[in-house]
Amino acid sequence: MTNQKLINYLKDKKILVLGFGEEGKSTYNYIRKNIGNKKIYIADKNKIIDKVLEDDRNVELIYGNNYLEGLDDYDIIMKSPGISFAGMNINSIKYKIKSELELLLEFTDAKIIGVTGTKGKSTTSSLLYKIIKDQGLNVMLLGNIGVPVFDYIDDIDENKYIVLEMSSHQLEYMEKSPYIAILLDIYEEHLDHYNSFNEYASAKMNIVRYQTEKDYFIYNEDNNTINDLLNKIENINNKRYGVSYSGDNINNENYKNVSILDKYVTINEGKVYNVNDKRKLIGQHNLNNIMFALAVSDILELDITKTINSINTFKGLPHRLEYVGKYKEIIFYNDTIATIPEATISSVNALKNVNTLIFGGMDRGINYNNLISFLNQGSISNLICMPDTGFKIANKITNAEINLYKVNTLEEAVNIAFNVTEKNKACLLSPAASSYGFFKNFEEKGEKYKKLIKNNNINGKD
Repeated sequence: MTNQKLINYLKDKKILVLGFGEEGKSTYNYIRKNIGNKKIYIADKNKIIDKVLEDDRNVELIYGNNYLEGLDDYDIIMKSPGISFAGMNINSIKYKIKSELELLLEFTDAKIIGVTGTKGKSTTSSLLYKIIKDQGLNVMLLGNIGVPVFDYIDDIDENKYIVLEMSSHQLEYMEKSPYIAILLDIYEEHLDHYNSFNEYASAKMNIVRYQTEKDYFIYNEDNNTINDLLNKIENINNKRYGVSYSGDNINNENYKNVSILDKYVTINEGKVYNVNDKRKLIGQHNLNNIMFALAVSDILELDITKTINSINTFKGLPHRLEYVGKYKEIIFYNDTIATIPEATISSVNALKNVNTLIFGGMDRGINYNNLISFLNQGSISNLICMPDTGFKIANKITNAEINLYKVNTLEEAVNIAFNVTEKNKACLLSPAASSYGFFKNFEEKGEKYKKLIKNNNINGKD
């Protein structure tokens, strides 16, 4: 049983809960619930204020600028995903670093489908959850989607399917890989958390690094970074599905090709899904997510008719090319999840009628050359640029036919969008950068955008 194995592993260890956000609190609650009055150490850069902890005499709190000192003193370091060790030498403690996700993989008998990638993991994870649930199977959606694993550990057994969204931060120190590992893509992202892009990309590869011959790996075969890193990992004896638009086939009994052929998604040239089917997930990037979902359906031998129906009726998630509405004859979309340039380009291409683009956010050192070239092509008439990255990109827009507007607030951006966007065309908020430093997260930015649009719509919705 998952829970008892985990309790036995933790009960005699000196444990540090590193970071007291959602996952840190979840870990604390789990230990306290299952291992009585065990001494727990909790460290965070910020002062820890929690009423429950005030009454717990078996907790030692460590906070302030030196909260990362003394890590050698513990048997297990339960690191929250947001804590970065960039610039630190952690060789002596690396084996001690654990997470809720890794311990789930270590001690559960459930069938775990792990999903990662720079973009698309939340949509793909949620789509897979719907597909499996619609088949009448027992499934849970956990992980980076916002649901700490330990909150639901009592409900997990060998009869469950677990769809696990996995971020690079969660994968960074893992030494266990899931039964089905999905790697959607790898692009520059989170460079403020890692020492280099290679370090970030290597963290992603932990989703496959520890697989066995019983496991499956579904990966983007068109992504050069993935192919290069995969070639450097030795002794992985798994079964693979390569997702590729080229349709190249490999003569290997442990390999299947998922590609597009004659307007169909095919698996080893067998037609499984008509790409012209009416679906709610628009855009080439979402078709790519669908191809990964179809590979999972093939592995699990699901009813393909039910799988297709689940795909075509899936509505997508908030803040991901979310249709806000048509106001004053302008069509508004909210895409604040787009925190890298590739995502913004994909969204513009998916909509096809973007007349105004609002973009910009926190500068994390990402390369924007492809986005600059794309914008200079001039298919978008109005560029509303927000700090910091929006201003830098604006300075490199050379197409004189493009209208450039530099604004400091989202309110200014929405006001201008209402004034300049051509009727019956789209205004898209797609930052191509992180919202941090200006908003709590992309969700807060997206909700404010939607509210500003509705408040600005004096004459009511079309």
